[in-house]
Amino acid sequence: MNSHEPGRSCPLHYRYAATSLARAPEIVSDTLYVIGGLYGNRPALRAVETMAAEEASPATLAFNGDFNWFNIDAGAFVDINDGVLRHHALRGNVETELAGDDDAAGCGCGYPESVGAAEVGRSNAILARLRGTASDMSVLRQKLGALPMTLVAEVGGLRVAIVHGDCESLAGWSYDESALRDAAGISRLAAHCVAARARVIASSHTCLPIALRFSADGRDCALFNNGAAGMPNFAGTGFGVITRIATTATSLPALYGTVIDGIHVDALPLHYDRAAWQTEFDTQWPAGSDAELSYGARIRNGPRYGLNRAMGAGVTVNGMLLRTLQASQEK
Repeated sequence: MNSHEPGRSCPLHYRYAATSLARAPEIVSDTLYVIGGLYGNRPALRAVETMAAEEASPATLAFNGDFNWFNIDAGAFVDINDGVLRHHALRGNVETELAGDDDAAGCGCGYPESVGAAEVGRSNAILARLRGTASDMSVLRQKLGALPMTLVAEVGGLRVAIVHGDCESLAGWSYDESALRDAAGISRLAAHCVAARARVIASSHTCLPIALRFSADGRDCALFNNGAAGMPNFAGTGFGVITRIATTATSLPALYGTVIDGIHVDALPLHYDRAAWQTEFDTQWPAGSDAELSYGARIRNGPRYGLNRAMGAGVTVNGMLLRTLQASQEK
């Protein structure tokens, strides 16, 4: 693998120290939704705003990057960015690349070796198309470039580090499920919590969810990577996933979750208008296009990824919902 290859490289300006997150919070809320990987899905944006408004105490929304991706239509591009920028947001690799003119990093995904060359090439091509859409929207691109790479929140006194990749890089992959299978991966995660003075880390970027509870410096902590808000995350399903962190238990049917010092941390399904989104996607990315080849099957049927793979140690599953999902996958 060529670490300098567009789509695999991780530019120096993507990097930061985990200690940079040990700062005063930008967000203080009793109910926080972290929404990563919206990927230009307008029905999903409408759905999450509706869901937040229906909370007993309206939720604060924080979009942790890659809210753009499939939205190459100019109207869709403006709608997504205007909508997201009404809330708290940080920039993912997609927004970072859209804000700049240097194409050396390609899509900026920092893909690991496990991702094939064809997929990397198509991602670079998707970013190039999206950059073409944004090319004459200088004010909007400046707004994207001005977004921070990380955010810090406080929910009921519990500190939450909000990142796109991981606590070292905007495009870091250390919170991918495959990177958290051994003691070394967990040790690195715990070190990030200590350095950031965080009890919960909320991330995205890897496009597939993983959540687990662990100990860091003798304290209970949790990682919740929500995967994608704007695409299905599990085989045979059609909903996105977001992370809810709140002082109160959710009244919604969570997929799985845990409680850290009285603060509820849950993965919630995001049910958006699938038919409307399928039409939007097909119009922008017809059969044989780069995005359709890479993501079409997932948008229609979900990825080859089971709910059981997202639930790490110390995370409790919603048994009734799991049985419903299993039954739907068997049909």
